[in-house]
Amino acid sequence: MAQSCKIGPSILNSDLSQLGAECKRMLDCGADYLHLDVMDGHFVPNITFGHPVVECLRKELGKEPFFDLHMMVSKPEQWVKPMAVAGANQYTFHLEATNSPGPLIKDIRENCMKVGLAIKPGTTVEDLAPWANQIDMALVMTVEPGFGGQKFMSDMMPKVQWLRTQFPSLDIEVDGGVGPDTIHKCAEAGANMIVSGSAVMKSDDPRSVINLLRNACVEAVQKRCLDR
Repeated sequence: MAQSCKIGPSILNSDLSQLGAECKRMLDCGADYLHLDVMDGHFVPNITFGHPVVECLRKELGKEPFFDLHMMVSKPEQWVKPMAVAGANQYTFHLEATNSPGPLIKDIRENCMKVGLAIKPGTTVEDLAPWANQIDMALVMTVEPGFGGQKFMSDMMPKVQWLRTQFPSLDIEVDGGVGPDTIHKCAEAGANMIVSGSAVMKSDDPRSVINLLRNACVEAVQKRCLDR
């Protein structure tokens, strides 16, 4: 089953004093969804924003945009309901942050959100596999979570490739150092949800970058279909 290719700018790389306007700018430039990084200063050594900001963005942007919440927090169970109420569409938690993925997945679904499950570079993809049929999306981090602007880790691509082979219909997201120079590796490995931060947000022509990322992804999907 061929997956649709979606590009989600990471708004953490935007001008945070103009967050609502920056989100609108990305959507106007063709972004398929918005990737919102939530960091608590415990799971990762950085602090960003929480559900009050998500709620404000939802009011500002309306019901239509898809909010993918990347929860880099040490207690993901704590924030499910607040994020659902704030307007999150997908709640992506880290496997490393919980001892009870099953109940957490159930709770996210009961709060009417899609389920994303993320793994850090040091976590094997086999650790994620038991949950793959219960989630909507797997996020393979291609940098260490916590800070933007890091160098893309190409040695994470076998994880993406393995997931695509084992779970052909699963949405697979990559996040960290993804841009025009690295998108082909991600797309060829099987990623179909592409998070891009500075490559899109800092570009003079975000629309062209988004189109380039999407086209690379679409071409890779088409090639995989032909090779079958």
